[in-house]
Amino acid sequence: MDLATFITTHETTIRLSCFLGILSLVALWELIAPRRTLRISKAVRWANNLSLVFLNSFILRLLFPAAAVGVAVWAQDNGWGLFNLLELPFAVSLILGLLLMDLAIYAQHVLFHHVPVLWRLHRVHHVDLDYDVTTGARFHPIEIVLSMLIKFVLICVLGIAPLTVIVFEPILNGAAMFNHGNIRLPAALDRYLRLVLVTPDMHRVHHSVQMDETNSNFGFNLPWWDRLFGTYKAQPDAGQEGMQIGVKGFDNPKETQWLPGMLWVPFRRKG
Repeated sequence: MDLATFITTHETTIRLSCFLGILSLVALWELIAPRRTLRISKAVRWANNLSLVFLNSFILRLLFPAAAVGVAVWAQDNGWGLFNLLELPFAVSLILGLLLMDLAIYAQHVLFHHVPVLWRLHRVHHVDLDYDVTTGARFHPIEIVLSMLIKFVLICVLGIAPLTVIVFEPILNGAAMFNHGNIRLPAALDRYLRLVLVTPDMHRVHHSVQMDETNSNFGFNLPWWDRLFGTYKAQPDAGQEGMQIGVKGFDNPKETQWLPGMLWVPFRRKG
């Protein structure tokens, strides 16, 4: 069995192992070297944030049993998409596919901030009153479903190979957990690392209650799109320890930290 076949066959196991492994490593790092003092009970936040993750996983499996990989296989078998028409070498299609999917995630993120009805969904991610590894995985189920449908369209239009999809998903999820970590990096390391990867200090600016800061640093994985499109902000005005996390108007932990409240956030007339 070659590597590509092995990865494709064991996709679910690989994704789950990556998720649990990176979650554990970042969580341990948060205990050893936290960046900020948390305001809300970690037990409450973790229990409810991860409950939302499990709910989303259940809904996706129920609605889309084959997931994005199944769509990529179908597109490949039927010759759909730009890459399938061009018949590019696999290494080229892999690199281009990863870059274009990351750019699409950036563009989708910008869209979900600037279209009011989509912001109502996306603000579930932002109303978390603290910022740690579990924040990177808490999204409203409707946003998760819409994101999956957008991904399906992108795969069909570009002809993204199944293996590219399998590689991209753990990279994206792992990067999201890393850059949402409440972890401290040496300033010099952060300065150089954010040239090639979104760091926690870079993305944390995006979770500020100040809207000009909320509407910056949209990248989840690669930092280049923010610099290219003028949405990059190096540091929050109040500093990393002084900045306030969340969305103005959402200060009640029952609304922001407990699962029923999170599910109802898009339907509230504030924020």
